[in-house]
Amino acid sequence: MGNILNAVATINSAIDGGNAEDTVLALSNKDAKLPAVLRQPVNLYQSELHKFKAANDGDLAHDQLVDAVRVLTAIAQINHILESEDAGATVAALLAPYACINDVDDDETLQQRYHDALVSMKRQRVQEGVDFLTQNDIQANVDKVNAEVMEEQERILAVARINEALDTGDPAETLEALQTPAAKLGDVDAKHAVIYQTVLQTDKEQKAKTTEDEAAVLWLDEIQDGVNKANKTANDANKLAIGMVTINLMIDEDNNSALLGALQSSDVGLNSVTQDCVEGYSTQLRAAKQEKLQSGSPTSWVSHQLKNGMLFYFNLDTMESRWLEPEEFESSNSQLSKPEVQAILTRVTADYDRGLLFKANEDKIVLLQSHTRGVLARKAYQERLDFIKRQLPAIIRIQSWFKGRKQRQAYSDRVNYMKEHEEQAVKIQSYGKMHLARKAYKERLQYFRDNASAVVKLQSFWRSNKARHDYHILTHEENPPVVVVSKFVHLLEQGEQDLKEELELQGLRGRVVKQIRTNQQLENDLNLMDIKIGLLVKNRITLQDVVAGAGQGRKARRNTGDFSREKGLKALSKEKREMLEAYQHLFYLLQTNPSYLAKLIFAMPQSKTTKFMESVILTLYNYAANQREEYLLLRLFKTALEEEITLISKVDKMLEIVTGNPMVIRMVVTFNRGAKGQSSLRELLQPLVKSVLEDKSLNINTNPVEVYKAWISQTETETGEASKLPYDVTGAQALAHQEVKDKLFECVKCLGEVANRFLTHIVSSVDKIPYGIRYIAKVLKHSLETKFPEASSDDVLKIVGNLIYYRYMNPAIVAPDAFDIVDIGVEKGMSNDQRRNLGSITKVLQSVASGKKFGEDSAHLQQLNPFVEEAFERFKVFYNDVCDVAEPEDAFNIDEYSDFVNPSKPIVYMSVKEIIDTHALLMEHLDALAPDKEDPLHELLDDLGEVPSVEDILGEAPADLSDPQAEQVIASMAKTEISLTLNNKFEIHEDGDEDTKKLFLKVKRLLVDVIGCQSGDSVEHILTTPATTDQEEAHRLLVQKRMKQDESLKHDSTKLTRNASGLDDNKLPIEAKKQKILKSLGKLDEAGRVSKEDDYQDLINSIAQDIRNQRRYRQRRKQDLLRMRGTLEGLENKATFYEEQNDYYNQYIRTCLDNLQAKKVFKTDEKKKGGKHKASNLKYTGAKLYEKGIILEIEGLEEPQYKNVMFEITQTSDPGVFDVNAKFMGVKMDSIQLVFQDLLQLQYEGAQVMNMFNRAKINVNLLIFMVNKKFYGK
Repeated sequence: MGNILNAVATINSAIDGGNAEDTVLALSNKDAKLPAVLRQPVNLYQSELHKFKAANDGDLAHDQLVDAVRVLTAIAQINHILESEDAGATVAALLAPYACINDVDDDETLQQRYHDALVSMKRQRVQEGVDFLTQNDIQANVDKVNAEVMEEQERILAVARINEALDTGDPAETLEALQTPAAKLGDVDAKHAVIYQTVLQTDKEQKAKTTEDEAAVLWLDEIQDGVNKANKTANDANKLAIGMVTINLMIDEDNNSALLGALQSSDVGLNSVTQDCVEGYSTQLRAAKQEKLQSGSPTSWVSHQLKNGMLFYFNLDTMESRWLEPEEFESSNSQLSKPEVQAILTRVTADYDRGLLFKANEDKIVLLQSHTRGVLARKAYQERLDFIKRQLPAIIRIQSWFKGRKQRQAYSDRVNYMKEHEEQAVKIQSYGKMHLARKAYKERLQYFRDNASAVVKLQSFWRSNKARHDYHILTHEENPPVVVVSKFVHLLEQGEQDLKEELELQGLRGRVVKQIRTNQQLENDLNLMDIKIGLLVKNRITLQDVVAGAGQGRKARRNTGDFSREKGLKALSKEKREMLEAYQHLFYLLQTNPSYLAKLIFAMPQSKTTKFMESVILTLYNYAANQREEYLLLRLFKTALEEEITLISKVDKMLEIVTGNPMVIRMVVTFNRGAKGQSSLRELLQPLVKSVLEDKSLNINTNPVEVYKAWISQTETETGEASKLPYDVTGAQALAHQEVKDKLFECVKCLGEVANRFLTHIVSSVDKIPYGIRYIAKVLKHSLETKFPEASSDDVLKIVGNLIYYRYMNPAIVAPDAFDIVDIGVEKGMSNDQRRNLGSITKVLQSVASGKKFGEDSAHLQQLNPFVEEAFERFKVFYNDVCDVAEPEDAFNIDEYSDFVNPSKPIVYMSVKEIIDTHALLMEHLDALAPDKEDPLHELLDDLGEVPSVEDILGEAPADLSDPQAEQVIASMAKTEISLTLNNKFEIHEDGDEDTKKLFLKVKRLLVDVIGCQSGDSVEHILTTPATTDQEEAHRLLVQKRMKQDESLKHDSTKLTRNASGLDDNKLPIEAKKQKILKSLGKLDEAGRVSKEDDYQDLINSIAQDIRNQRRYRQRRKQDLLRMRGTLEGLENKATFYEEQNDYYNQYIRTCLDNLQAKKVFKTDEKKKGGKHKASNLKYTGAKLYEKGIILEIEGLEEPQYKNVMFEITQTSDPGVFDVNAKFMGVKMDSIQLVFQDLLQLQYEGAQVMNMFNRAKINVNLLIFMVNKKFYGK
């Protein structure tokens, strides 16, 4: 008992102390024997007990405390429950007996309202600084909710009563229901009971019609809207009645201004009121009112009809208004009603507007009247005209008789007068004619002087029109006359601008070839750097070896070409000059006769063909830098392809072209993907590839096993638990899971859409494919059809598609960075997802290109088979369109005689090694290339003799051949480039058809000189007519001009040189040239090349063709200049890119050195600090990690021994780097450094398991999960 009293005293002291925590602690004392006390809210107990004690006027006794604590605990429980969203729990707490809350209704419809009201009050108390509700607060809220519910029920009953009253149709009963206090309706006026009944009844019927519910009732807000609408109607009716009284009063007072204001009042709502008509309004209204007073009776009641059709009654004497018709109602005749006033206003306003209309259109009215009068006048005229027409024969007869008599009389008088004055008449006539002629001449002369500029323009227009006519004849007529051709032969002359452009073009070609070589060397250097860096990582070579090797490529390139060009083949000696000319003759023959190189390609070992192709053939054709060399290179490809397929029977089955690696096809594709065709390939594929690379959301993975592993990894990473499914499964096992099937279905669907986008773009881009690849495709198609006539067109087109798509386009799509399709930085590179996306797309396109559907080995892709079948048909059309190209002769407008017309000789740049290798290969395979001993190749090789050495060609050799570096010096010397100006040794022959063609060309050249200086109607007339002095002088000046141009070009052997064929003939005088032409024409006539019968028209046609081609050649040259500049710019950009890569590799090596040094310094600092570096660490036994699924297996240990293995993971000072130590029974066995980024990389690459210490197999995903959780708080 004493303990209870002490506890009660402590409680009373704590209450007086005012500390809520102390009070709750005292109440919780077991010695007090009080009911359980909640810890929250503590201020509730302190506040309420303090008030209770103050009301008690002394300390609280034990029984008082027991009752108070029970109540307060129940109230605290209610406060606690309010923090949840459970309304049922709140009502249950309110109904607790110790809560002492009265009138709580446990109806489910009220539970939420009790809860929401209490929560709202508690939030209000919190804002006021009190975090609890007292018993009084709770009771007040309960009473408030009960009152609100009661009020709502009463209001619902009031609304029901109103609807019932409306159904009775009694306005009084409706008014009584509207005035029910519970309804709380505002502005209900007893005077408007009738209109309330009418408006609300109408609204109710409208609602029943709208909702299609006959039992529909009006809700409270709808009733209030109806009351407001009825009040407004009554108010508007009163205003209307008063307004009409005012108008009638103003009519009686004859006050126009006041009347206008009353008429314009919005209360009355009259229309067509105009200020200008106020007098007319007043007059007409007054007259109407007087007229109305004469009928009817002067009562005091009037009626007004409202817009809704209701009648409103108004007493003029008492100003009383009613909605029901008064007894014995008769409308007063002393007032005009609104319809009567509106009719007068409309009539007066209309009359006024009509007057204004007539006044504004007075001129139109006059015009109408004039038209009317005109119609009447024309009618009278027409009637007179009809009369004349009816009497026309009589009128004509009268007029003719009268005119004839009058004319005969006048003629007779004039004849008599002239006979009397004949002499004077003749004299006057002569003077008159002279005056008129002189006047006409002077006027014409003055007219020309006044319009001299116009005359000049007319003359120039006529001349230009004549020139256009002549040019049209030249370009379109089959046989243009010599007169026309002679006017345009000056176009065949090479001007200063032509020579400058030719010089620039030749220089650009040389630079392009050299830049290609430089880029190839740079690329080789980069490949070497890749290998050495890889060896560095594997500790095969030292870092210093890599650094030393980084600059060797550039040094070698700097040494290339340092040898003096004043020695060797370019030396001024007869022997070297003959060797140079022999090589120029040899390479001209190889360039223009494709059969030699075509045979050589197949005669040499296949391992050397690619290198020979890149180092010799493309160089010989200047990488097709202009149209002539591209034309010749295509001839070589065509000959070699036909040699491979048709002639030498290397292909026995068409399938060998697909399954094998045909040499010529490989050469063609390599060339067209090189520098020349790079821009076309880039333009064709870049938009497609970029769309795939830039789409970050695109992830196409059609490998079931990879999709399965990615799903497992995602599950483990998200849950942190090891998957119970096996990691290593087959494709069929992976497809057994529905999740894998769903992911594959979406990927394949997306793959089909992207592949279709690629296909659509490719088949619509035929014009973007280089002409070279299209022509070779055409040759391939024709050769296959010839070799395999029984093959179907589909099979042939599949082979063509293998060239166009698989070999030409497909590699560039798979590896766009390697083929410069897209610009990707050195540091960035392409991700595995991007490469996989492109690889999946090309896999589908390969199936489409070959027309091969997906089989059982790719069952998950078989849903694309309908697309493959439809797309192959589109590809076949595409293949045929690709092969539909003109022959090179037509496309480039070049034939085998173009070199004789071209003013400049072709120049190639070849290294010494390429010259020697080509010479040696020709000597080695001479019998296969030219079995006939009379073949020109034998003669040219005989001129050269034995294969020379590098020293023989360059004229230099290392000082000491025994020096170890001598071989390297000779290798560098072999890279020296030499320019060869190619020309034909076998240009002139004595007989044969070839001689006739050459003679024809020489005659044509001489005739151009003649007809350019002397014109005539025919060739024979020109040649047989002696030239005048002026013509001879013009010819002499032409010859001198050519000689000066040749002289200016002799000083630089790298510049253009005019073709030397027939040079002596070109220097002959004009008459000598004529004699030589006549003599040669006789030979050509005998050979049937020309005919004297048609005046040598074939010769004239050939000159006209040259003139037309000259213009095209100039245009083509300008295009070549632009293309070569662009090509050179692209090559230079590519060289810059390679150099940047080289710099990046060097920077990477320097970073490796810096990192090694930094690690060394860090270890040294650790030792100096005495190992005081603190890092967070984790310790787990092998058994624990095995239980978590992180360790899968420890090699050499049984599972029971895992508990003896301790793994300690320590976080180092480097972010993301951890030291992992392994101990076995307390003995340190091994340690490694774990990099978190490496773990993420393994996860990105799809690796599920990693080896640690070469013994433990670790689950990568779960290890990442543990590191994230323990060290990064994820």
